[in-house]
Amino acid sequence: MTSTQDHRADITADLASATIVFLVALPLSLGVASVSNAPLTAGLVSSIISGLLVSWLSGARMTVSGPTVGLAALVMTATQTLGSFDSVLTAIVLAGVIQMLFGMFRLGYLGSFVPHSVIRGTLTAVGLIMILKQFPHALGWDANFLGDESFGSDSLISGENTFTEIYHAIMEYNPLAIAISAVCMVVFFIWHNRIAPRRGLWGKIPAALAAVLAGTIFHELFGWAAPELDTKFAVGHFIKMPNVSSIPLKSLATSPNWPALADPAAWHIAFFISLFGSIETLLTVESAERYDPKQIPANANRELMAQGFGNILCGLFGGLPIAAGILRTTANIYGGARSRLSNFLHGVLLLVATVAVSSAMNHIPIAALSALIIIVASQLVRPQFWKVEYREGTEQFLPFIVTVLAIAFTDLLTGVSIGLMVGLAIVIRMNHHSAITVVNDGRYILVRFAKDVTFAHKASLKKTLRAIPKGSDVTIDGIGAQFIDYDIIDTLRDFRDGAAARGITVSLKNLRSRRMSLRGVRDGKLQEPFVGE
Repeated sequence: MTSTQDHRADITADLASATIVFLVALPLSLGVASVSNAPLTAGLVSSIISGLLVSWLSGARMTVSGPTVGLAALVMTATQTLGSFDSVLTAIVLAGVIQMLFGMFRLGYLGSFVPHSVIRGTLTAVGLIMILKQFPHALGWDANFLGDESFGSDSLISGENTFTEIYHAIMEYNPLAIAISAVCMVVFFIWHNRIAPRRGLWGKIPAALAAVLAGTIFHELFGWAAPELDTKFAVGHFIKMPNVSSIPLKSLATSPNWPALADPAAWHIAFFISLFGSIETLLTVESAERYDPKQIPANANRELMAQGFGNILCGLFGGLPIAAGILRTTANIYGGARSRLSNFLHGVLLLVATVAVSSAMNHIPIAALSALIIIVASQLVRPQFWKVEYREGTEQFLPFIVTVLAIAFTDLLTGVSIGLMVGLAIVIRMNHHSAITVVNDGRYILVRFAKDVTFAHKASLKKTLRAIPKGSDVTIDGIGAQFIDYDIIDTLRDFRDGAAARGITVSLKNLRSRRMSLRGVRDGKLQEPFVGE
């Protein structure tokens, strides 16, 4: 292919991906705004800003930003604390400034400390929870908002959780919604696998657009052919776009309440918005970098600054806070995006849908969009991912499965925190086994430090020393340690002081840590007095 043909192919691929992201982001934006108790336009403003501006500033070319459920909970609480949404906008502007400072001080490296198993668990959990959350919508039970990602957040709105929603959806299913979902899925897979690869006009139509159009047309035809059967379905099962054409221009967006800067609570809320948004962004950046088809390294610090700039604009123009979102990013990668243009085009589509064709968008059944989200989310829970983690051993599989279950039964940030703690516990346990080795030869025992030892190894060392039999001749050799913490020195001192009573002879060798030499060790031997004596 010539360079011109390659360029056209890239644009076509980006447009197809942008369509999927647009159709996923649209209901998410409206749903997050709804649960935030904010104007519906606030969610759309944030998504449009993310697409049109943040996309070009981003440090990771595949990530897609927008309002998220985790931040929505903060906004809802902040509105109650500060008393009005315009005061929350002031906090969002402050959060953007703080986030830009995070990037300037190069805190993006913190994302690299998240283990692969936790990242894979996060992706799988998001995919799993989205499938479970969209299943009721696909059956026509729309008691909760379309973009929900948390197990128990439904209780704040409908008194439900993930599993009770599924139960009610099965018991009160709507046959027309099921038919629409099935039509969308069938059309998507046929279009994606058979028609899209072909050349010509039909091949240029994105599979996601074809699927949603098919579901919408199917409903319109059904309503025309059997209006009496469509009556039950017609109430509350459609996208509810705000009609911006009927709203005065000055009223479309709320402005920040700048006097709120004097309220310490606004600064407190701003910090947590910036912190939670940054954590979610860094997780998404790490995930996107691993699954970027071209494996182009991401710049996490630049991403934090881009998100901060985006949040400043969102606060100024009446939007919700944004962060890079895993589901939107997955839709972008799965859709075959090849450049930042895909992210930008999804913002253009959102702008057009909001300004020009909002009334037409209200004819799209929620079941059609939920079917599309299920298709995208299924890419995150493919069985081979589970098999790979299982084959890599307990040290990888345990944090993976704990992260999956924790996110599925709580929320993203809580689940990731639990996964990180499990991963850290495993690292400490493995480090304990490898840092201190014991060799027995009758009454002669060698305790060797194979690597640096810190306070984290204190419990392991005490257990090792207590297990030494009476009458032993013990050599403690620090040959492998360049650093030995004072807690270890303290433990060795206690062991030495009690060794004579147990008939144990103790000798120390190669304890060359600078810190030890300053705190009770000279030429590899413990000296008196010790610090604190």
